[in-house]
Amino acid sequence: MDVESELKELRATVQGLKDRQDILDVIVRESRGRDRHDTELTASCYWPEGADEHGPVPFRATEYPELANKGHAGAFSVNQHNLANHICEIDGDTAYCETYVVGTLLSLDGLTCTFAAGRYMDQLEKREGEWRILWRRSTVEAAMQGDASWLHTPPVKGFLKGTRDRNDLSYQRPYVISGPGARW
Repeated sequence: MDVESELKELRATVQGLKDRQDILDVIVRESRGRDRHDTELTASCYWPEGADEHGPVPFRATEYPELANKGHAGAFSVNQHNLANHICEIDGDTAYCETYVVGTLLSLDGLTCTFAAGRYMDQLEKREGEWRILWRRSTVEAAMQGDASWLHTPPVKGFLKGTRDRNDLSYQRPYVISGPGARW
């Protein structure tokens, strides 16, 4: 193989790796946006004409971030999306992904926690160099509930905890040991 062919192959490989990472970054950012109730961040992960099928009815991408926050705030004091297995098939400027998710949902009174496992099937499009979700379909495949009262015991007292806004620790720069933050 000559140098030009090697360079062409290397460029294609690097672009493929960059696309895969950019796609995964969008999926992770979308979950972060919902966990922090950051509607701007969540909305930035969808193309405006897209939709998210989270339950029996698809929501338009322009409405979904606010509706998701309202639903989570009305039913839970904490929501956390943990992403796991991820596969991605890229076909030009379209990608098809399957990402496993475990949602952690703490009841409003903080005494019960639900774990729900499912998957996201996402179709993303790349436009002007940017990947975003066009369509998302979500499954729920298993769930369990348990006692969360341990969160209110002495071993947890003083631990940092997240907030559903831009005051959350993850937005603070730089990270400061013993700095401000919500605590149990």
